[in-house]
Amino acid sequence: MDTIIEIKELKKSFGKLQALKGVSCGFETGRVISVLGPNASGKTTLIKSILGMVVPDSGEVFYRGQSVINTFDYKKHIGYMPQIGRYPDNMKIGQLFEMMKDIRQRHTGLDETLVDAFNLKSMSHKAMRTLSGGTRQKVSAALACLFDPEVLILDEPTAGLDPLAAEVLKEKIQDEKAKGKLLLITSHIMSEVDEIADDIMYLFEGQVKFFRSLNDIKTTTGEMKLGRALTKILS
Repeated sequence: MDTIIEIKELKKSFGKLQALKGVSCGFETGRVISVLGPNASGKTTLIKSILGMVVPDSGEVFYRGQSVINTFDYKKHIGYMPQIGRYPDNMKIGQLFEMMKDIRQRHTGLDETLVDAFNLKSMSHKAMRTLSGGTRQKVSAALACLFDPEVLILDEPTAGLDPLAAEVLKEKIQDEKAKGKLLLITSHIMSEVDEIADDIMYLFEGQVKFFRSLNDIKTTTGEMKLGRALTKILS
């Protein structure tokens, strides 16, 4: 395992709101890391800073030792699944996937595991505006994995998915981890985090309250369930 993403003293404010207050951490390959915290704790700002969607006021994000400021090349190594996928209403599923392949200039060596598992090819003629929230989530998950990136950032990945689809995605997460990838996941579903995460990073009011392995958290609290263990630590 090696550190693939490193964050140093990241600070970001929106007006008077300090979203990040000097966050420093490192993320290693071959791990599923769950970023937890209450609403407005800085989770989304941190993720968007890694993705280059938010420019920090100060501090730096490094990808494989190189600063990502004013660079775009590193993004081809990251797959991102937003909490709510927004796509052109009139575009069909098949057209969306072809457009993404054209943008990335990649039509071979694709990972279509989730495309097949979610039967998206049979729905390729359907316009995005007609899709249910769950089907949009399936599209987002399949797109995140399509180019076989070495980092996957999944924001509330199973929200809106039916139980069967959620299991398919959790299995995919474990498969990607086994390949040595880094997976950063946010979720409000503690039982799900308990199932898939190796490490827990807990943000509170823009700062890292703790960053520990799931096993360590359970051992030190004497609790077998993550939700109960967190309650003990935070109370």
